[in-house]
Amino acid sequence: MRISKIKFITSSASFEQSKKIEKKPEYAFIGRSNVGKSSLINMLSNSTLAKTSSTPGKTQLINHYLVNDSWFLVDLPGYGYAKTSKKKRNEFNLFSKEYLIKSTQLRCIFLLIDIRIEPQKIDIEFINWLGKNNLPFIRLFSKSDKIKKGNIQNYINQHDNQLKKFWDIIPDYIISSSKEKIGKLDILNKIEELNNLTT
Repeated sequence: MRISKIKFITSSASFEQSKKIEKKPEYAFIGRSNVGKSSLINMLSNSTLAKTSSTPGKTQLINHYLVNDSWFLVDLPGYGYAKTSKKKRNEFNLFSKEYLIKSTQLRCIFLLIDIRIEPQKIDIEFINWLGKNNLPFIRLFSKSDKIKKGNIQNYINQHDNQLKKFWDIIPDYIISSSKEKIGKLDILNKIEELNNLTT
C-alpha cells in the first residue's frame, strides 16, 4: 500500500466526540510518552501532520487522519510520563482506553515500544490489558536505527521473555525506524491486509 492522500479530520477529547466521525476502518497508534509516535506517523504518511516534540506528552487528544479516503489513522495520547499533571495523565489514559474498548471501527492497535531500552513494566502491563480485553494489536519496536543491527533480536528476545510469563502465544511485532523508514511497508501492508478482510 502507498499513502497518496492524508487529511487531518478532527481531534476529540472523549470517545463520545470521536463517535461522530464517519464510519471507516480505524488503526490506532499508541505508546509510552516520547516513544517516537508522531515521527512514525509522519514517516508513514510522508507528511508533517503529526506534531513532534522533545517534550513527552505532546499528543493530548484522539486525533483522526483520513488516509486515501478509505481508512483512519488514529493518533492516541501516550501513556506514562508526560509534562502535565497526574490528573491530566489519568484523563488521557481513561479516554484512550475507552476509545480502544468501545470503538466498533477499530481494526488493529500498533503499540510503539522503544527498542533501545529494557522491557518496561508499564509496557508489559498495557500489553496485558490489551490481551485481557481481546483487543487486536501488533508491537511496533521503534528507533531501531539507534542500536546495532546485530543487537536488535537480542532486545526483542528480552521483551518476549517478559511476555512469556503471561502469554502462551507471543504477540506479533514489526521493527521500525522513522529516520531510516524501516518498517514502513510492513505496517502499511498489514493495514491493507486487514482492510481487505473487512471489505
